Amino acid sequence: MGKVKTKLEVLTVSDPMPFAHPEGDPWKDFREVEKVRLEWTLTYNHSLGKYSKFFLGLEEGKFYATQCPKCGKVWAIPRPVCADCLTICRWKELPGTGVLETFSISEFVPSFMKVEIPYVLVLVRMDGAPDTLFTHELKNYGKREDIKVGMKVKVVYNDGPVEHPIKLMHFEPL
Repeated sequence: MGKVKTKLEVLTVSDPMPFAHPEGDPWKDFREVEKVRLEWTLTYNHSLGKYSKFFLGLEEGKFYATQCPKCGKVWAIPRPVCADCLTICRWKELPGTGVLETFSISEFVPSFMKVEIPYVLVLVRMDGAPDTLFTHELKNYGKREDIKVGMKVKVVYNDGPVEHPIKLMHFEPL
């Protein structure tokens, strides 16, 4: 699958207070951290932190969300903590398909985005995550008139190399 050409390393962050978790480390699923080098105006090292598993999954052709073990809500944009009940979430792999809920077609985008024009931004309700929407780019859609709310789409994994791991994926019509 794809590779992130700006990846520096993947490391495991230790629990700074192991004595505070007698039942076990509640953050264990978020300790693997991917660090990448991003270049915009400045070059800096950036940790993807608790979201690293999502980005590492893209390299393997997997789409991860998080699920709250208490209320069951699935976050297609991964969250370490459930926004509804404040419980630490667990990772869940989704099938990488969904329904287009809305979209925007742009003829102009800032030059730093380095995308094709027109740029089609979509919000997708991912299969397996009915309560949240995932925002990303739609490609290979044919004519503009072919883009419809309610159409099925799939995640397509790019081979890379890419500057940022989010560029390892985009949506296409199913």
